Amino acid sequence: MLNNNFKSICTKNAPSPAGPYSQGIITDNFVFVSGQRPQDPATGEIKKDIKDQTYQVIKNIESILKEAGCSLKDVVRTTVYLSDIKYFDEMNSIYREMFNEPFPTRTTIGVQLRGIDVEIDAIALKK
Repeated sequence: MLNNNFKSICTKNAPSPAGPYSQGIITDNFVFVSGQRPQDPATGEIKKDIKDQTYQVIKNIESILKEAGCSLKDVVRTTVYLSDIKYFDEMNSIYREMFNEPFPTRTTIGVQLRGIDVEIDAIALKK
């Protein structure tokens, strides 16, 4: 059960959680967005290209933030998980297009992912 100061975010414009977690949580002045996979919420499709996957992940984050009353401009921190660090430059090119300066702080990690090549979580400041 969530603390009374927490509000769960749920939108049909991003994929439903694949486990027991919220798409996002609002608490005080922050929005915490769970790691998003590159699934199109309308079709369920996951494209193979890392650039397409990165674009879809960030669109999913954007939809959750919108539901919380925020935008990508409010993001202060992200963590990027890549199935192979060889995708770094391609992921980074899309990331750079979708986030504005000053860019959020970020850590990028090479990890084992299940059937996808990128996952990103985010923290935004709610004004």
